Amino acid sequence: MTDEAVAAPAYNKSASMPVGSRLRSRQRWLVVVASLVLSDVLIALAIWHATFVLRNTLGLGPPSVATMVSAVPNTIAWVGLRAALGLYPGYGLGYVEELRRQTFALLAALAITTVFAFASEVTDTLSRLSLFAWALSLLLVAPVARYWLKRTMMRMGLWHKPVVVVGAQEAGQRVLELLQRVRYLGLQPVGVYDNRVAPVSGEIEGVPYRGTLTDAMVLAQKAQVDTAIFAMPNMPREHLAEFMALASRRFRHVVIIPDLGSFANANSAVVAKDFAGTFGVEIRYSLLDPWAQRLKRVIDVGATAVGGALVLPLILVLSLLVWVESGGPIFYKDHRMGRAGVLFSCIKFRTMVPDAETMLQRMLTEDEEMSEEYLKYHKLRNDPRITRVGRFLRKTSLDELPQIWNVLRGEMSLVGPRPYLPREYEQIGAAYDEIRRVTPGMTGPWQVTGRNHASFSERVRMDAYYVRDWSLWLDLVLLARTVGVVLSRRDAY
Repeated sequence: MTDEAVAAPAYNKSASMPVGSRLRSRQRWLVVVASLVLSDVLIALAIWHATFVLRNTLGLGPPSVATMVSAVPNTIAWVGLRAALGLYPGYGLGYVEELRRQTFALLAALAITTVFAFASEVTDTLSRLSLFAWALSLLLVAPVARYWLKRTMMRMGLWHKPVVVVGAQEAGQRVLELLQRVRYLGLQPVGVYDNRVAPVSGEIEGVPYRGTLTDAMVLAQKAQVDTAIFAMPNMPREHLAEFMALASRRFRHVVIIPDLGSFANANSAVVAKDFAGTFGVEIRYSLLDPWAQRLKRVIDVGATAVGGALVLPLILVLSLLVWVESGGPIFYKDHRMGRAGVLFSCIKFRTMVPDAETMLQRMLTEDEEMSEEYLKYHKLRNDPRITRVGRFLRKTSLDELPQIWNVLRGEMSLVGPRPYLPREYEQIGAAYDEIRRVTPGMTGPWQVTGRNHASFSERVRMDAYYVRDWSLWLDLVLLARTVGVVLSRRDAY
């Protein structure tokens, strides 16, 4: 899964725009919400039906009347909780927050059903198997179905909500670039405004500059735009408060982008504090909590043990292919820096010729362009040292399968920062102090976003972001997106 656009035009300047883009904001909102609700209801009822069929298949007989009757109110409660958590339509929610809310809605619906069953004394007739199967299936199916439905609405030009960005400087430009790149958020900037009196003609990041905040309020009233994003972190507090008070007269939602980019992210525990009338912010990095690390370790061991048993036949077949093509060792061990900078042997399938390191030094000495590429990315796009089987393994990322042994040994995690080479220590820079505090992972943020198109410095930045941004939900999202990237073979070499 990716955050990038899926054929959804940003501003629809041409006449041949998708039908969804020609609808008024209110009409589009109704279509989107109706589609999401209808999809969820149909999925929930279909899964209930599937659980009834499963009972018959297992020879347990038809479900009780209480179980069948509970299907409809249970589905209504689930959809109602999703609505209460802001999932209809859910504009502005990233993958991680959306998954968290979906999970909470399902667990709450399950709890309500259980409490109701005990209160009405129908626990003996309510099928626990059917209820558990329904909840587990929804836990897996509902997020995937919602993702694909959103992608479909993006292509139809339905999944977008108009917003205005107040701030034409660097912070505002970053927000504009982000909103246009991450289409999944569904926030479409229709204009940029600033506190400058003199109008600025032209566009910023492809979005037209439309004047001052007063002009934005006129647009809000005429075009039904209810959200303003303030991206002016350097504005004096008294001026910002004045602008906020003015904006709240016309905009229902006013979002402030603070200058906390180097300290906190969406999933850092940012807690508001009141110090005798003075506002403060406490930032907690969840992954640095020992209990969070223990939970992450339990999940790593459980998932790796089950997954390792399932992929063992594949590992044996790939081992045979590596040995048949070029002989020599099947696995390649390389010293990497783990948690606290402790070196460990990172295991991979061997994908290069046996004398790869000597060959690399000779090529970098003889080819200046190749040397520059290696200096920037720490790898080569067209590397002549890679074998035919090795190229396939890298293309599919299957060369990293043996690292499940590193995970079982506690040297790596399923998800985490990249395991860096010792010689890369100085290039990592100040971010190393953050990255070294957690266990490196088989997959991570840069593997599912920039992958091999990202420069070394960008990978470091994404790894540091992961440490600050960690949550269990983020790990689940990165694992799911890793599967999608591997199946599509996107950006791998």
